[in-house]
Amino acid sequence: MLNAFRNGKLGKLFQKRPKVNHLWCSDMLLFAFLFVGKSEYCLTCNLEFYNMVSKKSNHSVKRFNTLADVMEASGFPPPKHPLIVLLNGVDKPLKGRAPNKSHVLNYYKIAFKPDAGGELMYGQTKFDFKEGGLFFVAPQQILSSIEENDKEETAEQKILSPQITLLIDPDFLLQYPLAQKIHQYHFFSYATNEALHLSAKEKETILSLFRDIEEELENRIDDMSHNVIISQIELLLNYAQRFYNRQFITRKQNYPSLIDRIDQLLEDYFNSDKVLNAGVPTVNYLADQLHMSASYLSDLLRNLTGQNTQQIIHDKMIYRAKNKLFSTALSISEIAFELGFEQPQSFSRLFKLKTNQSPQQYRAQFH
Repeated sequence: MLNAFRNGKLGKLFQKRPKVNHLWCSDMLLFAFLFVGKSEYCLTCNLEFYNMVSKKSNHSVKRFNTLADVMEASGFPPPKHPLIVLLNGVDKPLKGRAPNKSHVLNYYKIAFKPDAGGELMYGQTKFDFKEGGLFFVAPQQILSSIEENDKEETAEQKILSPQITLLIDPDFLLQYPLAQKIHQYHFFSYATNEALHLSAKEKETILSLFRDIEEELENRIDDMSHNVIISQIELLLNYAQRFYNRQFITRKQNYPSLIDRIDQLLEDYFNSDKVLNAGVPTVNYLADQLHMSASYLSDLLRNLTGQNTQQIIHDKMIYRAKNKLFSTALSISEIAFELGFEQPQSFSRLFKLKTNQSPQQYRAQFH
């Protein structure tokens, strides 16, 4: 089993993480697909780093270049449309199989699981997926089926657990504004524990949207079909964004200490050797410490405070810089170095951007 991937620091992470039956996530995406049974998950990560690990762990990866390829590997007939397919296992049972090798996604995947069943360990926290949810994953990611007992997946077809899966080739979006706009939906970069959990009424809305897409694909292939399906996909994504915003709001009470934790993490960072060894603190560093994806953390903070993670980091740095400018005789270069900047000019630019004053002008007010 692969436990973790860490951009540029694979060995270091493996040494520090205990060998337990958890799925760890730092600078990767973790996507719970639950293709066949509730013991299966899909681990997604950047292809380059997956290949680095594969050489050491004898894991091979298969690339599906077309939707027809993945449909064939999963035991389904070819799709009616070569660039988009919807599998509806909620309204009617589907018999198929999960690909038994790690594979590369060349398409967008949206999966709706009304009743996932089971729990997932993420970091030190247990997350309940019994109510199911809506999951998103972007192209060029790796999916790896992970069984609880690491058994090889058989080639036999099985009755798939009820879910709806929408697969979209990026080429389907070309010549439409959605091809660019889709990058604004940050939930394609969220991790498994950050999936969208839906209320009963929201489930009805999402199910209705999927069924509309399915009907258009199955029964109405004409000159307007492409335009209509693009509009339906965009409507689905907009509803997902609305429901995520609702999820952020309703879960605010679960994050009363998040700002305090971030403040303490940054305080500890600046008071340690990390600032000398790694430079200025990054969004990915905080997300890793909080066991969240960087995109989810920024969106969560924006809903809680009106600021994203980077802005909060900058405010903390400016606060410390002001204190040093006021209370010490350190030079601008020394202050910049203590804050993790390699070049004092970079520090001065940020300071002026945030305060409308240069560090020298700010200090001159008090001396």
